[in-house]
Amino acid sequence: MSWHDMQPLLSDATLDTLFMVWWSTFYAVLVGIPVGVLLHLTDRGAMLQNVVVNKVLGAIANIGRSFPFLILIVVLMPLTRLLVGVAIGPTGAVVPLTIAAIPFFARLVEAALREVDHGLVEAAQAMGGGTWTVIFKVLLPQALPALVAAVTTTVITLIGYSAIAGAVGGGGLGALAYNYGYLRYETSLMIITVVELIVIVTVAQLLGDLIVRRLARRGARASSLRVGLRRVRSEEPAPVTEAA
Repeated sequence: MSWHDMQPLLSDATLDTLFMVWWSTFYAVLVGIPVGVLLHLTDRGAMLQNVVVNKVLGAIANIGRSFPFLILIVVLMPLTRLLVGVAIGPTGAVVPLTIAAIPFFARLVEAALREVDHGLVEAAQAMGGGTWTVIFKVLLPQALPALVAAVTTTVITLIGYSAIAGAVGGGGLGALAYNYGYLRYETSLMIITVVELIVIVTVAQLLGDLIVRRLARRGARASSLRVGLRRVRSEEPAPVTEAA
């Protein structure tokens, strides 16, 4: 197969892969953040401690993460067809990709929130901040670099999952590599497909790392300013009182 023949196949497959990864990441973040926040807040010693809710959510997240993705695609086919009208192709692959990514991302969100300084949460509560204030003014802003890193990890995981989905009719670069590289012995096309997947993963990782570094630097500057203000206030000279 010549490059002229391969080019349209690669272009269509790349767009299909980006379509699957983009929409499944979007829905995973949309659902995974609230689930991760709830996992964190209902944990022992947290603001909304609730052992039952925490255990149930944790069990669902663990089952979702441990389910083999290839089997998950097959099991979810009736639900996928019900939700989007088709069980195969890039649109059909978005459903199992999203369902696989939600528990994975939710656990990453929970871990990111756990790293937030508990003293900041206590300070917000001491100033009268409620649960929503703590979530949107303290937890999520403070954990933002870790959350971006979590999104990056999820995107890279979904790129790998999308290649698996391609082998069972999901489309994209995985389907191209399987159909032409494995079934038709087009080794050169399969190698190009693998290299392209590596390039996409590398670009996603570099972009994510760049955003995380910038957010962390901005957070460090904000932190040093707060610390500076505290130091200035603490070192302010006491008012001089005239000697009697």
